[in-house]
Amino acid sequence: MVSEGILLGMGNPLLDISSVVDEEFLKKYEILPGNAIIADEKHLPMYDELTARQNVEFIAGGATQNTIKVAQWMLQSPGATSYMGCIGKDKYGEEMKKNAETSGVNAHYYEVDVPTGTCAVCIVGGERSLVANLAAANCYKPEHLTKPENWALVEKAKYIYIAGFFLTVSPESIMLVAEHAAKNNKVFMMNLSAPFICEFYTKVQDDALKYCDYIFGNETEARKYAEVHGWQTDNVEEIALKLAALPKVSGKRIAVITQGADPVVVAKDGKVTTYPVILLPKEKMVDTNSAGDAFVGGFLSQLVQEKSIEECVRAACYAANVIIQHSGCTYPEKPDFN
Repeated sequence: MVSEGILLGMGNPLLDISSVVDEEFLKKYEILPGNAIIADEKHLPMYDELTARQNVEFIAGGATQNTIKVAQWMLQSPGATSYMGCIGKDKYGEEMKKNAETSGVNAHYYEVDVPTGTCAVCIVGGERSLVANLAAANCYKPEHLTKPENWALVEKAKYIYIAGFFLTVSPESIMLVAEHAAKNNKVFMMNLSAPFICEFYTKVQDDALKYCDYIFGNETEARKYAEVHGWQTDNVEEIALKLAALPKVSGKRIAVITQGADPVVVAKDGKVTTYPVILLPKEKMVDTNSAGDAFVGGFLSQLVQEKSIEECVRAACYAANVIIQHSGCTYPEKPDFN
């Protein structure tokens, strides 16, 4: 058993509106396959169009929340995880609260008079493209974080994880938590999350990464980070080594980069180790939505138990493999991991 509240996540809670679409739909809204972006004006009609489809599904999501839910599922230890983010006082917000409770995550939401954020999940051939309409998720404020009952979650946690998407919302909240982790010898972790974060939020991202004990990401994000920083390499192993060696407030850092069906790259102590993933026959794959989030959730479920990196990656690959056989971030009642 792990201690109560050992793992804390902070991020953008979004209700996934998920549907299988065709290439024409992606073209119509100028969406790239496999990409993750924030909605602008031209994307807004898409949400009603998806909602009206017969095959639409509504699933509580948002990158960090998915990761925390999967970690909680893997741990099967009541109250092991907690989560903070901002939702609206509406039916989608109520859905979110219900879902968090069912999944065993201790969620402390900041509730505002703005609609709950949504994420269009457009699936073509099993691959997902995400378009997030942050709405309420964009309203998170440090005032919520510093309330005694919420800061208590920070103090209780020994491991803190935040997806890079939260950099667009509340870098101040991230820095408060990062500095607390550094001062109190806790493990602070972030995800590169999307190429646009590396490209357009470079300064706040680099400020936060200085505190990171673990950096997660996939090969596309890693390459974009390298390009933005003028590293002149697209070799994922080299990039992982450079990410691990970025300036750090104290101690060492580990970089973990996924590459879809190709091996996971882990850079630690100036060395790279690669780990094979569990390959899945194409006909068993439902969609790749949340695969990266699930990978991190599996990894964290072992990390908080102080297991080896090898075990962390094994659990990460297991969790990702389960998630891509289900729609969105959903999973069987209990994990079959040993």
